Amino acid sequence: MRPYTFKQIQTFIEVARHKSVSKAAERLFVTQPAVSMQIKQLEDAFGLALIEPMGRNIRLTHAGEAFLTHAISAMGQFKDLEATMAEHVGLSKGRIDLAVVSTAKYFMPMLLVHFGKLFPGIDIQLNIDNRENVLGMMARNEADLVVMGRSPANMDCQATPFATNPLAILSAPDHALARRKQLPFSALADHGFVVREQGSGTRAAMERLFAEHQTSLKVVMEMPSNETIKQAVMAGMGLSFLSLRTVRHELAGGYIALLDIQGLPQQGHWYITHLSQKKLSPAAQAFRSFLIEQGGALMDSWS
Repeated sequence: MRPYTFKQIQTFIEVARHKSVSKAAERLFVTQPAVSMQIKQLEDAFGLALIEPMGRNIRLTHAGEAFLTHAISAMGQFKDLEATMAEHVGLSKGRIDLAVVSTAKYFMPMLLVHFGKLFPGIDIQLNIDNRENVLGMMARNEADLVVMGRSPANMDCQATPFATNPLAILSAPDHALARRKQLPFSALADHGFVVREQGSGTRAAMERLFAEHQTSLKVVMEMPSNETIKQAVMAGMGLSFLSLRTVRHELAGGYIALLDIQGLPQQGHWYITHLSQKKLSPAAQAFRSFLIEQGGALMDSWS
């Protein structure tokens, strides 16, 4: 068997995760030919095809599926090794693999800027995805820390709240409900909603809320991003349920209206989370402490 490299394994995992060479290239900030070359060299090392074309994307071969399982496990062990070695370096430098749910992208860059001023030698690799995929990254030990809006109930992890996460019903300014006060929750049953995709934490919170109020949820369209949903709400396509952290500019500018619904906004929290058995490096511990001690106040003053 020929030698293979750490970089080739990382590249393969990205290709397998996204089922696409082009998307993996975007994530790795390299060209598509560079990704293809890394995969070809890895396949040559083992004398096996690990991926095969499927339309415009790829799929894993049986050997590729087996390789992926062991590669993810090996990368997790390498992360633990790095964390152990980092203890001998201290906080002068380090790397954090941070995964956040997509709603957190509205405030996370601001927090990273503040953290970077305190610890300029620490490099943070940021992954943004929906809740389901972010939980997968944490379960596979691909993420050191995760920021999400609800602590997972079926995983052995430590989740600490660091900021509030108010969620509410929003509409276009000229919507029939926009100027009414103290509406009962049942008034929403006759109106259509633009919602996030299945797997989104916001979508799950919305469905729980409607179930608690025994009110039917009328979905007119499902969209994969808060930005698209905001545009749909402003255009009058329907109501939506979003974190108020995501619409501060639109509310201030009068482009979106906050409906006055009894019992809302719903007050949730943002959590910094990691697997209980995860060995955090000094850099990851510093970022976790930063969020717990300063994250909430910074977000409140910023938004």
